[in-house]
Amino acid sequence: MVLRRTAHAVYDTKYHLVWAPKYRKKILRAELQQRVKELFSEIAEQYDIEITEMEVEIEHVHILCSFPPRYSIAQVVGRLKSLSGRAIFREYPQVKRQLWGGEFWEDGYFARTVGDEVSAEVVRKYIQHHAHPEDDQLKLFE
Repeated sequence: MVLRRTAHAVYDTKYHLVWAPKYRKKILRAELQQRVKELFSEIAEQYDIEITEMEVEIEHVHILCSFPPRYSIAQVVGRLKSLSGRAIFREYPQVKRQLWGGEFWEDGYFARTVGDEVSAEVVRKYIQHHAHPEDDQLKLFE
């Protein structure tokens, strides 16, 4: 378990995020696919988002990431989608003709929290035993 720190928080969060281009068009090929990966990495670095795994497939993307708790999932997805979409339209104007309506990404997304050693059951036990200081609570995480 790797803990990350900000000035006011210590956290270990991981999220699996998935979304698709508008109309689930199969346009994430070759150069555009590589550019989307680069843009996501640049945006992540700028906003203190750690991307552990990323796969840009022909008609959707998967990202496994961690970010400070000051950001909501919606904020992170919104930044990745809006900033990358704007850059793609600017750099690849021909893409705009394939995606009428002026948006690169679909409105929705999929999000799931991901745990390592700390499952929902481990947290449940920790909370249940929290009122009993005689128990070594940290052993619950082993």
